[in-house]
Amino acid sequence: MIRIREVKTKKEQRAFVQFPNRLYKGNEYYVPALYSGEFNIFKPDYPFNKVCDSVCYLALKDGKVVGRIQGIIQREANEKWGQKRVRFTRFDSIDDINVAAALFMTVEKWAKERGMEEIVGPLGYSDLEREGLLIEGFDEPQTFEEQYNYPYYQRLIEAYGFVKDVDWVENQLYAPEENGDQLIKISERLMNRFELTLHQAKSNQELIDEHIQGVFHIVEEAYSRLYGTMPLNQEIIDNYINDFKLIVRPEDIVMLYDKNHQMVAFAMMFPSISEAVRLSGGHITPAFLYRFLKAKKHPKVLDLGLIGVLPEYEARGVVMLMIGLLINRLCEGDLHHLETNLMLEDNYNVLNLLKHFERRENKRRRCFRKTIGTGNKRS
Repeated sequence: MIRIREVKTKKEQRAFVQFPNRLYKGNEYYVPALYSGEFNIFKPDYPFNKVCDSVCYLALKDGKVVGRIQGIIQREANEKWGQKRVRFTRFDSIDDINVAAALFMTVEKWAKERGMEEIVGPLGYSDLEREGLLIEGFDEPQTFEEQYNYPYYQRLIEAYGFVKDVDWVENQLYAPEENGDQLIKISERLMNRFELTLHQAKSNQELIDEHIQGVFHIVEEAYSRLYGTMPLNQEIIDNYINDFKLIVRPEDIVMLYDKNHQMVAFAMMFPSISEAVRLSGGHITPAFLYRFLKAKKHPKVLDLGLIGVLPEYEARGVVMLMIGLLINRLCEGDLHHLETNLMLEDNYNVLNLLKHFERRENKRRRCFRKTIGTGNKRS
C-alpha cells in the first residue's frame, strides 16, 4: 500500500533530502545537490518562501520511502505570465507508476484547493534553479547546476497525462579548428567601434561589491521574456550570490562596459565541480574540500552558466564580440571545453552564437505540463 505523507518533522526533512542519494547510489552520472543547502527550503526565512507557497511530500510503501516531490506556487511568475500554475520539482521515485501517480495526485489536490489550473515541471523556484527532466544524454557528464534522472522518469510522468511544454538543449563547446583567430580579431574591432572595455575583477570581493548588480540587471533585461522567468528581488539575489561566491573565480566572469561605465554584456562560467560533489555524495567533507579546491584551481572544464547582452546591444554585433572572447578563453591554458547549461530550443539568439564553435549537443531536458484534473491517474 502506498501512503503519501507531508514533510513536517526534522526526521521527514532528512528523509526527503536523503532519498535521491539512496536511489542513485553507485550511479556514475548522478551529481547531488549540496546536502546542507537542500535544507534551506524548509526554513521560513528562505527568501523564496516569502514569495511562493510550497509543500513537500514523501511516498511510502511498506513503511519505506520510495518517492518524493515538492510543489511550488510561484506567485510572482503566475502574475507576470497571467497563469495559474503549480510547479513540481524535486521529483524522485522508484520505477513504479502508482508511486509517481500518487505523488502527482497529491500535489494536484493541494494546488487545486489554492485555485491553480495547471501543473508544470520539473521547475524550481526560479529559472536559475535546477529544472527540466533529462530525456537525452543519460551517459553524459552532468553539470553541478542541473539535475540527473533515470530514463524511466519520462515514462512515469507521461503515464500520468503530462505532455511536452518546452525543451532545453545542452552542448559541449570547443575552440573552432578554423576561423578562431579571425573571430578574435573581429571581437577586438567591435570593442573599439563601440568603445567597450573588457573587465575582469581581481577578486571575488570586487566582483560582488562593484559588478554583480550589473550582472543581475542584465539577467533581468535579457532573460525576462524567456520561459518561466520571474522578477528577482534583492533578498533573492543576495541568496544566489551567497550560493555561488565560493564556486566562481573572478577570471571566469567576462564583463563588457561602455564608455559611460554601464555593463552591457557578461558571460559567467564556473569550474566544473561535479566530480567532487558526486564522490562526496553532496556532503562537505575534508575529501570533498580537497577535490573541490583542486578542480577550482586547475579546471579542465568550465560550466558556461549564463550569457547576457542588453537588448539594445544585441543587434549591434556585441553577441559576435562575446563569441570571440569565449573562444579566446577556450584557447587559454589547459582548458578542454565549455559545458553549457540549459538553452531553450527556440532561443535562436543563443543557439546561433553556438554555431561559431566546434560543438556537440549532448543533452536534452523537458518541462511537462498538464491541466489539473485531467489525464490518466493510474495505470
